[in-house]
Amino acid sequence: MHAAPVRGRLALAACLAAAAFLLPAASAHADYPERDVRIIVPFPAGGTADIAARVVAAELGKAWGKAVVVDNKAGAGGNVGSGEAARATPDGYTLLMGTVSTHAINPSVYAKLPYDPVKDFVPVTLVIPVPNVLELNPGFADKHGIRSVADLIKYLKANPGSVNMASTGNGTSTHLSGELFQTMTGTRMTHIPYKGSSPALTDVMSGSADLIFDNLPSSMGFIKGGKLRPLAVTTAARSPALPDLPTLAEAGVAGYEASSWFGLLAPAGTPPQIVDKIQRDVAAALQLEPVRAQLQAQGATPSGNTPAQFTRFMAQETVKWAEVVKQSGAKVD
Repeated sequence: MHAAPVRGRLALAACLAAAAFLLPAASAHADYPERDVRIIVPFPAGGTADIAARVVAAELGKAWGKAVVVDNKAGAGGNVGSGEAARATPDGYTLLMGTVSTHAINPSVYAKLPYDPVKDFVPVTLVIPVPNVLELNPGFADKHGIRSVADLIKYLKANPGSVNMASTGNGTSTHLSGELFQTMTGTRMTHIPYKGSSPALTDVMSGSADLIFDNLPSSMGFIKGGKLRPLAVTTAARSPALPDLPTLAEAGVAGYEASSWFGLLAPAGTPPQIVDKIQRDVAAALQLEPVRAQLQAQGATPSGNTPAQFTRFMAQETVKWAEVVKQSGAKVD
């Protein structure tokens, strides 16, 4: 006659035991972060990936009361730093500022990568999408009377292969933007890849290279200072930061569209509670008016979307850029 009460007590004991087992797992990450956090940037300092990472690091450091350190690990079009991030312990203390290059373009242009863009990472949040901008060395532009995209195309057709096109590295969006431009206009330039935006821009401004399709945020200060001559942005719509600058489609390259983006990822296996916390705190930081104003002034659009939204976005971008790579024929051994 005591069977039912006994079974009830056993069931209650089982529930309590399960709860006791699950409680530490649920609360184990409640105090994250308990030490410094590292954000790997797979490109040199001074580029847009670095700019985005330092803005995020500064705000997360304030919110968390811990140092958030930016660690530049450049090389192989972002593959070196991305590979290191993929191998990091999945505990939330090493993050990657991934880019359109590392997670949408490189799978199509490199025969082999030191990481799997999908299997080795957990998307956290898109930080900023940005336009690229076609810009020239002012002296080169003045010497050859190039004041518009039409002028540039005319010059390129008359002088195939004579113009040096810098990029931030093989397979980057700045490289592919230029390759797509050549494919759609029937022109040919000599591609010179650099290890990031800073060295590429330095050579364009010095005249060692003639032009570049650079991310707008890393070029904005030089454009405003007259050290670079912009002709058009690569996006479908004009940039609010440079409203008088046409898109390439408006400038005569019908159907042209290409853009860059930068977002946080964590090594695969990072606990979902930590991923969600990072996303929420980054999103909150990107909504702060000083942060929004700073990024928008540089031509970037603050995002902060959810991990699920970022996952879908990256999948769409991978398909889109695979088609661009196919059109351009660009490959990196």
